[in-house]
Amino acid sequence: MDFADFVRSVHPYDSLPREELERVVARFNYREFAAGEQIYARGEWLSGLYLIQRGSVEVADASGTVISQLFPRNSLGERGLLADGFAPTTARAATEAGLLILPAPEFRRLMAQQPVFARFFNRGRQGESRRAELATQKVGDLMSRPAATCGPEESIRDVARAMAERHVSCLAVVENERLVGIVTTRDLVNRVIAAALDPAATAVSAVMTKDPVALGPDALGSDVLSLMFARSIGHVPVVDADRVLGMITQTDLTRFEAVSATRMITDIAEADVEKLPEITAQIPQLLVQLVGAGNPPETVSRLITDITDAVTRRLLSAAEERLGPPPVPYVWLACGSQGRQEQTGKTDQDNCIILSDDFREDDRPWYTELARFVSDNLHACGYVYCPGDMMATNLRWCQPVRVWSGYFESWIAAPQPMAQMLASVMFDLRPIYGLATLFEDLNVRTLRKASENSIFVAHMIRNSLSHAPPLGLLRGFATVSAGEHRNQIDLKLNGVVPIIDLARVYALIGQLAPVNTRARLLAAEEQGVISSSGGRDLLAAYDLISECRLKNQAAQVKAGQRPDNFLAPYELGDFERSHLRDAFVVVRTMQSALAHGRSALF
Repeated sequence: MDFADFVRSVHPYDSLPREELERVVARFNYREFAAGEQIYARGEWLSGLYLIQRGSVEVADASGTVISQLFPRNSLGERGLLADGFAPTTARAATEAGLLILPAPEFRRLMAQQPVFARFFNRGRQGESRRAELATQKVGDLMSRPAATCGPEESIRDVARAMAERHVSCLAVVENERLVGIVTTRDLVNRVIAAALDPAATAVSAVMTKDPVALGPDALGSDVLSLMFARSIGHVPVVDADRVLGMITQTDLTRFEAVSATRMITDIAEADVEKLPEITAQIPQLLVQLVGAGNPPETVSRLITDITDAVTRRLLSAAEERLGPPPVPYVWLACGSQGRQEQTGKTDQDNCIILSDDFREDDRPWYTELARFVSDNLHACGYVYCPGDMMATNLRWCQPVRVWSGYFESWIAAPQPMAQMLASVMFDLRPIYGLATLFEDLNVRTLRKASENSIFVAHMIRNSLSHAPPLGLLRGFATVSAGEHRNQIDLKLNGVVPIIDLARVYALIGQLAPVNTRARLLAAEEQGVISSSGGRDLLAAYDLISECRLKNQAAQVKAGQRPDNFLAPYELGDFERSHLRDAFVVVRTMQSALAHGRSALF
């Protein structure tokens, strides 16, 4: 069986040099697993890296708790291969599955010789790799918040109160916007309390460290480490022409080494429900680190989504522990950005439940309580309730297969605006927990019926054109004209959403299985739904807009703000602004081609 085209479409293999890719493709072996069959056990020697070609796989920890559910194009086994060669978890086929296996020696050779391959599979490692990342990270990306400041004439009492209120151990002392000193909690102990100074009558200038050594925003983590070690200090100001940008502390360095997607997922699987919000509170810092390390957008959004999936599975497992076994089989599904594995620093929850047709209304209270427990705790973890009530707590979205089948059939038969909106959301469903086959069979039937209904497809095409890129006249941008986000553009609604809509329509036309936008675009090009040149241009535009969105959110986090999707384009440099506009032009061109039935020509 030839799986060459499949491997070539999966990242990071798609980024390998041509000769290298052909060699790797030839090294893969193929094996089929029956539903429930064990792929490998915890503590077992791993023969290679597994790549899912079809079906789904569940990964469980030492206690038997399912911590991850993987689907086509996902890999498994890399954690053990990158450590001691033994599996740290147990993997089992959740459904009948076909897996490609890359032998361990070939995997290690690629890790050593191909940087793009190594970057992808090293994205969540701990230990020495985290230390290496820290050493090469720019200090501008290590700062957890803007520097807290005070004036030189402020009293020690006021300064101490400010430090306590802001929960910081250091203030930058600023005069005429220039850094003149720093004061730390150690200074308050050694130079105020020990010297019996009156904190109300003593100015901070009397006890501060004057003209402290500082670093610029382009300095590296290695510079911070060297400076702290050489000077025996725990705080280093970050300045640009004497203007204070932030403060690097030992706590920041410790936090960086402690925060990774892999560690967070492990902690989530083992945590009590009440502790989950403490773990998810680290996501903004993880976003900053992942973006600062130069990870591609698809890696950043995938890792953030993996954390959401882990939280959801932990809550579902905890709910079942409290409620007992479910009356009938069910599957919990994510939709929206979580369903597409495209979450960023700002997201809400979108989910639903599909029940076995054995369901009876007498069983309803169990599922109502399950949905309420999971949804409320997701909200507590920062995944706020969906404004449109697209949640499993809504009775409409917790129904047996027969009802869901009726939903899709009615939306396809009568594609009114509301039906189009609901269909768009539901085409992005992805199983998270439970019996995935309840959805998979329904999904195949629905996709086939939808693609064969030309009227429905036409309505979906028209609906996909409702979000226009923010292009103005004379090579400018169409920015928000009033309100809080005046002179800004929405990188979600007018940036990535038009591409998400296009990719969804391409998937519908070609009956393509992927849910992820990037995977849909690759599959659409591969199947000839869009041309190679059009596919490459749209994929490049999607990556650029996504990268801009994530960088903007990371900058907001570093500035102590809540991340959102709005960007002031005229604050960008000419080069960045020009490329961003070019990306929007590509999107508009592809929208026009789709509107005129010419998608395969562009």
